[in-house]
Amino acid sequence: MCKYHGTHRHKIEDCRQLREEVNRVLVDPGSSANIIRSKVVKQLGLQDQIVPASRVLNGFNMASETTRGEIILPISIAGTMQSTRFHVIEGDMRYNALLGGSWIHNMRAVPSTLHQMIKFQTEEGVKTLHEEQHAAKDMFAIEEAVSILKPLTSETSTSKGK
Repeated sequence: MCKYHGTHRHKIEDCRQLREEVNRVLVDPGSSANIIRSKVVKQLGLQDQIVPASRVLNGFNMASETTRGEIILPISIAGTMQSTRFHVIEGDMRYNALLGGSWIHNMRAVPSTLHQMIKFQTEEGVKTLHEEQHAAKDMFAIEEAVSILKPLTSETSTSKGK
């Protein structure tokens, strides 16, 4: 049964629309936790599987978020399945889920933020997944804008005159 659609026409594992909805996942080697939005858990129809557990997660800017609980979900990437514990948050983030260092370690994966990809071993050999290119372009655009807005220092102006 598909809990997302509330029908017996297909299994939740085969639901194409659900896959599209959950598709935006970020692999973040700097994160110590796997995080999923409560909205996604609700869309999966799995709210009853959330185990209540309050934990405070701190971001890189020291903003904190208290979790609603934890849920274990099967994650299938390029034919490799792994049960993964997620912390469920109410807050909004750009991605539906964040796979952190523990998932990377358990997958024995090698992420490259420079190349926006991740490699890991499967029974068929090494698989390579390329991450979302839009995120890389957005980051480049922001970095470019910041470098343009840097104020000129006396060092910069005198070195140009030499």
